[in-house]
Amino acid sequence: MIKLYWSPRSRSFTTLWLMEESGLPYERVLTDISTGAQKAPDFLKVNPMGKVPALADGDAALGEAAAICAYIADRYPETKLAPATTDPRRARYLQWLFFSPGCIEPAIIQIFTKIEIPASTAAWGSATQVFDVLEAALAKGPWILGEEFSAADITVGSGLNFAVRLFKMVPSRPAFDAYLARCMARPAFQRAEKIAAGS
Repeated sequence: MIKLYWSPRSRSFTTLWLMEESGLPYERVLTDISTGAQKAPDFLKVNPMGKVPALADGDAALGEAAAICAYIADRYPETKLAPATTDPRRARYLQWLFFSPGCIEPAIIQIFTKIEIPASTAAWGSATQVFDVLEAALAKGPWILGEEFSAADITVGSGLNFAVRLFKMVPSRPAFDAYLARCMARPAFQRAEKIAAGS
């Protein structure tokens, strides 16, 4: 049985949504970060960083939400959450899968902290560039790869949900609103949101 270590109102939402989309049986292991449960020795064996989410699947264990998305989509191809390795769309899928932790999250931090980083030295360029590029990609729709929903939509959708809808750190744009509405209409998103809220 796949075990997903999670905590309410945290970045665990991405992987809760992933597992609900996957249709795979899984056990949710509550790891209450408000009590420091993520620092327990048994949990650190799963994720030495002491962060949620984390996942254990037999002898495999890993942390980092995007990595968990990649693992589930590849390990369980029946979920149809990733293009096959021989599919030319695989390249863009991988780019967008890691766009959230590599670009969206740093851009949010840049906006939140108001830190000035030259675009030429920041791996994500600038916050403006990140959201301009994302807007152009999402305007084509309905999903980041076109007609087919994938795990990349889970990472990108979660990042936008956090940045635009929940915390309003990034100004909304019509393409973002339409994309988020499509994400929120998915039953798996709705189930994950209820779980993540602790209800």
